[in-house]
Amino acid sequence: MSRSARLLAALLTCFALVATATGAAPAGHDRRAEPARTPDAAAYTVELTSGSSGDHAGGNAGSNAGADWSGHERVSFGNVSAEPLHEVYLRLWGNAHGGCSAPSVTVTHLVGATEDGLSVGCTALRIALPAPLGPGGRHTIGFDLIIRAPERADGADRFGRHGAYSHFGNALPVLAVRDAVGWHLDPFTDTGESFYSLAADFTVVLDHPSALGVPATGSSSDAPGSAGRTVTTATARHVRDFAWAAGPFDPVSGVSADGVKVNVHSTAGVAAADARSILATAESALDAHSRALGAYPYPELDVVLDNDLWFSGMEYPGFVLDRVKTTALVHEVAHQWWYGIVGDDQYHQPWLDESFAEYATDLALGRDGAGCWSTVAWSSPRERITNGMAYWDGNPARYEDVVYDYGACALHDLRRLIGAEAMARLLRGYTREHWYRVSSTPAFKAAAQSATAEDLTPFWATHRIDG
Repeated sequence: MSRSARLLAALLTCFALVATATGAAPAGHDRRAEPARTPDAAAYTVELTSGSSGDHAGGNAGSNAGADWSGHERVSFGNVSAEPLHEVYLRLWGNAHGGCSAPSVTVTHLVGATEDGLSVGCTALRIALPAPLGPGGRHTIGFDLIIRAPERADGADRFGRHGAYSHFGNALPVLAVRDAVGWHLDPFTDTGESFYSLAADFTVVLDHPSALGVPATGSSSDAPGSAGRTVTTATARHVRDFAWAAGPFDPVSGVSADGVKVNVHSTAGVAAADARSILATAESALDAHSRALGAYPYPELDVVLDNDLWFSGMEYPGFVLDRVKTTALVHEVAHQWWYGIVGDDQYHQPWLDESFAEYATDLALGRDGAGCWSTVAWSSPRERITNGMAYWDGNPARYEDVVYDYGACALHDLRRLIGAEAMARLLRGYTREHWYRVSSTPAFKAAAQSATAEDLTPFWATHRIDG
């Protein structure tokens, strides 16, 4: 191929990668105004096998079945930035608690690149590419993978085993993001979230004992495996992560008024009536958020009910962990839009998903936040709604009050200032403009200002929304 032909092919590939990753841009949207975030247009193909009792072998489900998985992962990605990629990073978030001394996620036998060292408590693995990946280029790496869910004696977690049930949130290695500020290799936090990834496609094959259910991100189909085993294939398009759970769940299913399939998977001890109530809540929440923000783009939502969770709930694309708590569930479903569809850098700008999800929850439940700002009391001059997790990890008792409550209250106040119809148009339009993309505080402030003739500068200052 000639040099000019290679250049043309590279440019066409670049455009194709962007279109594949994000879908068609809305009319009037100028992609050139967005900072380059790479690697993009990733496709993850994963094949994992769970043993009968955590030993990677076949057989009937034991008490520890579904806790350990081994297999292979392949990641294909493109470079959509103007600068070459010399390396990529995999985030191994499952190592956050065990650290380097007891890692829960192990990557070996790397193909297509060279492993170049773990960092950030063994949650980041640098991978040197065999040659610089230029703009528009594409590359594939593959590796063997072992995931062991650590036992959580003090309560079920988003990643870990508790009794007969195992949850695998942020367990699969995913690509870190390089943007205008460089590589994002932030530390893990239990106060909130550290996650920041781009929309990608996942195909995940889970070979497991048939006695186990494996609710997962995306749409799943089952096929017979070897004796006593089932092979579940889950596919998901345009999602930022992939999560699943394993255990002897009690399932119940339904379909929302808008046609989304909803599955509720209950652990032992969850009453059947509670499961049916949560199912109805999930269906109505999906429809309410769809009306406010744009139709839910995925065909399915899985909710895992576990009253042993030490927190109220946690969201992943098409997958929610929740206690039997109605308000928490509506909030986690709202995260399907705020972070799932409209992404953000959760470590540095957590308000962009938590405040917005809490505001959406209020609207879905008929709450208008009347008078809420009168109850706001700042603990220090440094406290801001827009503070990042480095601040909140040092002030964890203030995180929910400020980021959830004060942030949602600020959005209610903005609605009262610019009008309910203008606010509804603002949020729906902002969601549409950032569909499968990434939100930022300056982008939202600019969109809000364009929705009103009122100068919003004093509003941002009063409500401590910086950026």
